[in-house]
Amino acid sequence: MKRALLFTAAAFALCMSAAGQDRADRQDLTREGGSTMILLGDPQGYEKYDINQGIFEICTAWIRDNAAHLNIKAVLCTGDLVEQNDNNALNRRMLNQTSRQMWASVSRAFERIDGIVPYVTSPGNHDYGFKASEDMHTFYPDWFPAERQGAALLDVLVSEHPNREGRASLENCATRYSLPGWDHDILVITAEFCPSDAVLEWVKGLCEKYSDDWVIFLTHSYMKCAGRCGNELYATAERYPLSQQEGNNYGQQIWDKLVYEVPNLRLVLCGHHGHSDFRQTHKDNYADNMGWREDRNRAGKNVGQMMFNVQTLGGGWEGNGGDGWLRILEFLPDGKTMKVRTYSPLFGISPLTKHLSRLTDPMNEFEFIFD
Repeated sequence: MKRALLFTAAAFALCMSAAGQDRADRQDLTREGGSTMILLGDPQGYEKYDINQGIFEICTAWIRDNAAHLNIKAVLCTGDLVEQNDNNALNRRMLNQTSRQMWASVSRAFERIDGIVPYVTSPGNHDYGFKASEDMHTFYPDWFPAERQGAALLDVLVSEHPNREGRASLENCATRYSLPGWDHDILVITAEFCPSDAVLEWVKGLCEKYSDDWVIFLTHSYMKCAGRCGNELYATAERYPLSQQEGNNYGQQIWDKLVYEVPNLRLVLCGHHGHSDFRQTHKDNYADNMGWREDRNRAGKNVGQMMFNVQTLGGGWEGNGGDGWLRILEFLPDGKTMKVRTYSPLFGISPLTKHLSRLTDPMNEFEFIFD
């Protein structure tokens, strides 16, 4: 009997394998011949509770599964990979993982795309110090050395700048991509939390060196949300000790010293900011966690600026960490148009929830023209 049951189970598994996965909500390119980059918001809410960690792994597993189908050129992450960089004492009102457990979890999630798609992350305030940027020390380069990605990253990595501890680190790095149909290559420059004057000068030098490229600048903290803040830039630094140090820069300073001055810097991506009234309303407020604005730089070119931070979606600050929301940045083969879609593999994986897997309002689905 046992042998018969085993045979039946094996036959069923073989049939299912032959049929392939029946994807509940497959995402496609909107125009043949295009390419994409995937934007991940702050993962810290996933990593601070063990029960949430699998949601972020669904996101990176989905990226791996769709790497060829969506012609994914890169994965970009807004930072705050962990809730606390270096702490063992658990405050159970806000987490149940030590720092080492959180670093191990987020590393394991990105491991799914090692060697498949290059990825870069802009470390956030929670990735430095002990709990929240008390000083400059970080375990980021220990968990995310460039070599772990192999040729997928090393073939597109064109520059890096030492971190605040003087270590070689992808905290400040530049990667370069050719997109089908685009005459301009895309240079993605990633910078540390509240980048120093020296880092901003390094970024300006790269923009000048690759003056024919269009530049995407990725940093953790730059602007506030669309909801109750009106897409404002940070005018003054918050009270994190690291951001208060002289020579480190926040939103308006980054605009004044870098973004406004550089003619080919065309898109800024950030996370960090967010609000939640979930405990009072029992509803997620998407407008308080996403933002978009466009401004003209000194050369008269339009600069798109996007804030995307999902950590309070899915139940507030102590919820599930973000409901799996990510953004698909599709670069159409017309050489100038980027289409933005907001999608959740967590909802898309089931036929029962796939109708919830896309946010299609104008704040979450729109176009930007690189003029």
